[in-house]
Amino acid sequence: MTTNPQAMPPYQRIAAKIRDRIERGELQPGDHIPSVREIIRVEGVSTATATRVAAVLRAEGYAQSVPGIGTIVTVPRKLTAGSDRLQMLRAGGTGFRQGERAEILRAELAPAPEHVADALGLEEGASVVQRQRRYLDDKGVVTLSTSWLAGGLVAAAPELIVAEPLPKMTFGLIEERTGRRAVRRRDTVTIQPVPDDAAALLETVAGTLTLVMTNHYWDQNGEVTEYAVDFLGAGRELSADYDLE
Repeated sequence: MTTNPQAMPPYQRIAAKIRDRIERGELQPGDHIPSVREIIRVEGVSTATATRVAAVLRAEGYAQSVPGIGTIVTVPRKLTAGSDRLQMLRAGGTGFRQGERAEILRAELAPAPEHVADALGLEEGASVVQRQRRYLDDKGVVTLSTSWLAGGLVAAAPELIVAEPLPKMTFGLIEERTGRRAVRRRDTVTIQPVPDDAAALLETVAGTLTLVMTNHYWDQNGEVTEYAVDFLGAGRELSADYDLE
């Protein structure tokens, strides 16, 4: 998904410029990204705007903070999972990495199968929103992602059953319309064979073993807001970074 730089907020525009320098190899892993002071001097923006630049780059996987060293360039991860997209969105980004785009394949009300009903705390067969999309970049399929949400959310957010991208993704739309903010998640990673109905979409052969990430999201009241299953595209990596101090 591409965005006109002139239409971006200043901090996103500056982050995009630094990201381009990283992708061109001008800034290498381990190099410092421009400091807040340097951004203020070069771009003529406020301290608050300059500070947000690093947050966007960290959320997108292009930078990380190292105690005693500062914020340095890192190699972006190949996979962007739903939890990454939430973090990127809250950092002021779009929820997409540079060069990514989404194809919305399905957006409809459907009866909940047993595993979905169990995840959402509903009766089997209850009406649920099913949204399926395929994320792609210049290397092919990133993930085939399917989300399920309680059907009652359609009253507040009818866009959920329209097969078009959501400006704030499901997380932002639900929070905006209902006040239910995703505050906790659980990720479960398994190895599963690619189902017959997903093989063509993943550009692989049915039965091929692949990583599958299942996500549960809870709101501030402890209720599940979304249940999602992501099938990773061929050759994708799943990694996570943790601060141990």
